[in-house]
Amino acid sequence: MKEFKVLSAIVAMAAVSLLPLSWAQALGRTLGRRIYAKGERNQLHNVTRANIGICFPTLDDVSRETLIRESLEQTGCSLAEMGLSWFWSPKRVLKKVRSVQGEELIADELREGRGILLIAPHLGNWEVMNLYLSQHYPVTAMYKPPKQKLLDNLILKRRARLGSQMAPADAKGVRMVIKALRKGGIVGILPDQEPDRSGGVYAPFYGEPALTMKLLPQLAAQTGVRVFCGYGKRLDNGEGFELRFSPADPDIGSKDLVSAATAMNMSIERCVDECPAQYQWEYKRFNTREDSSRGPYARKR
Repeated sequence: MKEFKVLSAIVAMAAVSLLPLSWAQALGRTLGRRIYAKGERNQLHNVTRANIGICFPTLDDVSRETLIRESLEQTGCSLAEMGLSWFWSPKRVLKKVRSVQGEELIADELREGRGILLIAPHLGNWEVMNLYLSQHYPVTAMYKPPKQKLLDNLILKRRARLGSQMAPADAKGVRMVIKALRKGGIVGILPDQEPDRSGGVYAPFYGEPALTMKLLPQLAAQTGVRVFCGYGKRLDNGEGFELRFSPADPDIGSKDLVSAATAMNMSIERCVDECPAQYQWEYKRFNTREDSSRGPYARKR
C-alpha cells in the first residue's frame, strides 16, 4: 500500500510538471486555500496555526489569519513545484532563477580553497537552489533517506543531475561532508527538523525552546569553515525565484553547543523574517518538549 501511495505521488508530480510554473503555483495555492477552509480539524492547518501562534504571539487576529492562509498557500506551491524541480530539465528550471543576492560571499571563500557550510532552511524552494549551486560549484547535500526505496532512488537521481553528492544523515554521511569541506566544497544541510534527542540540544527558536540539531554547529567548530544561509524566494505571479545568500551568525562556530545552536536558529529566523509565509510552518518544530510534556499539536476534536 505504501509503495502504491508513493508511486501515485510520483505520477501526480510528473503530471503537474507538464504545467507552466504560474499554473502549477495557482494549483498549489488552490490546494492551500482548501486546507485553510477545512479549519483546525485538518492536521496541516492545526500545526501551522500552532506554530504561528507560538512564534508570532503579538500578531493581531487579522494578521495571524492572513499569515496562516498564506503559509498554507505557499506550502501548496512548494508541493506543486516539486514535480517541476524534479522532472523539468535543469536548464529549464534554472531559467526561472531571476536574480541571486550574496553569491559573491560564497564564491570568494571557494576561490580561496575554503569549504563552506550552507544552512538551507525549509523556506521557499530549496530544490531550485540546489540545482543552481550544483551547476556552478561542488556541492554535497545531507539528507534523510526516506523509507520507501522508490522515492529514495528518485531523490538521489533528480537532485544529483548536475553532479551534487547526496550524503545520508548517518556516520557515513558525516564522513562524506567532512571530506567535502576539506576539499573546498559546499555542504548544504537542512537544519530545522527535530533530530533524535541524542543528536540535539534545546535552543530558542522565536523565543520557544526547540530540539535543535547539533551536527551543523559541531561541523562548524571542528572544521573552522564559514557558515552561510541560503534559500530560494518565490516571486509573485509565477515569475520565478530569487536566490539569497547571507552570512550566518558568527557564534554558530562556538564550542558551547547551546550557544552555537542558538546562533543557528537566529540565522534561520533572519531568513524567515524576509518572507515568513514561505517558511514550512506545517512541520512540528516544537513536538519534543524538554520536560517530556505533550507537544502543542494535539488534533482538535
